Amino acid sequence: MQIKPAYSLVLAAAGFIAVSAGALNSHAQSADALIDKLVDKGILTVDEAQGLRDEADKDFTRTLASKNGMPEWVKTMKLNGDFRGRYEGFYANEPGFVNRDRLRYRLRFGITAGLTDSFEVGLRLGSGDATASNGQIDPISTNQTLDNNGAKKGIYLDQAYVRWKGINTSSMQGSLTFGKMENPLVFSDMVFDADYTPEGLGLNYAYNLSEAQALKFNAGAFSLKEVGSSSNDSFLFAAQVRWDAAWNEKFQTSMGASLLGITGHGQLRETPATTAKFVDPTTGKTNTVVLTAASSAVPNINSGNTRSADGRLAYSYNPYVLDASATYSLESVPLYPGTFPIKVAADYMQNPGAPSDRNSAWSVGLTFGKSGKKGLWDVGYRYKVLDSDAWYEEVVDSDFGAFNSGAYRSGTNVRGHILKANYSPYDFMTVGVTWFLTDAITASPAGAGSAIQRLQVDANFKF
Repeated sequence: MQIKPAYSLVLAAAGFIAVSAGALNSHAQSADALIDKLVDKGILTVDEAQGLRDEADKDFTRTLASKNGMPEWVKTMKLNGDFRGRYEGFYANEPGFVNRDRLRYRLRFGITAGLTDSFEVGLRLGSGDATASNGQIDPISTNQTLDNNGAKKGIYLDQAYVRWKGINTSSMQGSLTFGKMENPLVFSDMVFDADYTPEGLGLNYAYNLSEAQALKFNAGAFSLKEVGSSSNDSFLFAAQVRWDAAWNEKFQTSMGASLLGITGHGQLRETPATTAKFVDPTTGKTNTVVLTAASSAVPNINSGNTRSADGRLAYSYNPYVLDASATYSLESVPLYPGTFPIKVAADYMQNPGAPSDRNSAWSVGLTFGKSGKKGLWDVGYRYKVLDSDAWYEEVVDSDFGAFNSGAYRSGTNVRGHILKANYSPYDFMTVGVTWFLTDAITASPAGAGSAIQRLQVDANFKF
């Protein structure tokens, strides 16, 4: 009975401190000191003191918001981004290929805001080369080449989405995303380039079988091409089931089975370039000149798919994908702080919509260690085979290519080796080297050499 008047008195004092303090820090220090004194004297219990602190903080936050006019979601805003500098070289001994070097960078800057516990809005800007057909920006890369006498470079919209986290319990989590988003599907770059940010609707759902095992369902419905003069638009649909398990502290596995499909693939047309041949009177050699450049209904970056004479895709694309990985962690190894993960991973894809001699893809790889934190490193090897019509050429890894038909071409119809090594001298910095040794599965012209080496040296900074 004696505590209530004292409690009211303290509350009034705390309110006075909250209003009169010029900053949040001074308010917190003054109110906490007064409350601690009352606890020491036995006027307040510990629980009552904590309730008072919560109420005082709430009143102060409400007062501060009314004074500066800032809505609640401003406090939940998060900023993130990264900058990557890259040296890149292409080398081959094939006739007609010229070795080349270039410098590139990638810049990404993102903002997310939690409107409520269930809704989030996100935005990310990124660099990119304006080299795609139809004047559009490359959809599978945010790299920018240092070129054109220091010309000003562009910044483009890389993500813009709203996410509803409608399910969030101890056993289930689920979210629905609309807009231009980070890929909600879990695949290697054999299926999607890591820089591809699809546009449409994404669904993620997880059910925890136990503390160590979870079943997950991911799905997407993405727009590839909206045609104003036709109702036959092109969409990409995907559904994926995954099982993630941690069998003990040292051993984890992940497995997935997926179905993908593209509708309206006739809208993803590439118009072949118009060319003409002439004989050089000086050398007597026959040369080919491009009269009109190739174009497409969507940005034409990669190559490899079989097309008809008018540039249309010859086959449909509705593949299934199977993938699995296992990670075992050693307690320690020399020159590596902490537990040392060893990961083996493989995936397989087959497209029933194309002939059997060109409709499959697979990869297998082994990675030692994991970079990303100060002092950590990793090295890895991977071998990948991607038949010409296993999957749509314009969404796969744009770094994986070969010398074919007189030029370097990334996309499908490529096989080869990939070696990587990364080291993180700081939490915010990772340096790495990637080496590709690849060739075309079916070379053009037939029998021509297609082997090529591609070297990337990166320095990546996170902020």
